[in-house]
Amino acid sequence: MAYQAGGQRPAPQPVPGSPEDQANLAYLRDYATLLESVPFPSVVLDHTWDVVLSNSAFASLFAGVGPHPTAMPAQNFLRFVLFHPDAGSVLGEHESSWCLPLLAHFAAAVERYAHDHALQAIRRDIAQDPIMEAAYRQGLPHWIRVMGERAVVHDGAVRSVIHPDPRWGTTECRVVDETPRTLQEMGYTRLTLVLRETRRDRPRARGTRLAGAHLRVVPAGEV
Repeated sequence: MAYQAGGQRPAPQPVPGSPEDQANLAYLRDYATLLESVPFPSVVLDHTWDVVLSNSAFASLFAGVGPHPTAMPAQNFLRFVLFHPDAGSVLGEHESSWCLPLLAHFAAAVERYAHDHALQAIRRDIAQDPIMEAAYRQGLPHWIRVMGERAVVHDGAVRSVIHPDPRWGTTECRVVDETPRTLQEMGYTRLTLVLRETRRDRPRARGTRLAGAHLRVVPAGEV
């Protein structure tokens, strides 16, 4: 059961299940408390990018995004990156730093979990957008060949964000994979965005907002 440690959703309630299920639920409750103590945006995701846990700092980063029926960041992070029209107003260098790496992870997940209904639903939504479908089938493989496999790895990547809090503003974050063994055994991944305070001695990069969060096809020879 997904819930936010920041208090926007109620804590998971006990449900009938095996002792292992009960132990996992208790672990997630305690882990939510730990997550909330972290000052940086931190989120626990399942293999479909559904949000299992997130903290108040994560909610604050996306506080300015508008409503969307299926692509809110506190519900499914992949859908937010791909389909929410406001994604580029929070995630800087939206296409190259966020969309393409997540599409690469999505492609691997579809191959691994071929019959997963949630992943297949996202795949159908990609297919319904001609630009995104072309980017998925043609632009993504070319981008991986040019940039290398390291470009799709989340852990250690430095990416741009535009935080609504002026203390941060347009800055960079280090994506850190902090998945402990217990979460890994549950099929979950924890990512923390370690924000860097904006330096006043350098110009701020402007965020890119893409209408409909569309991806363009990357022509041969261009990244």
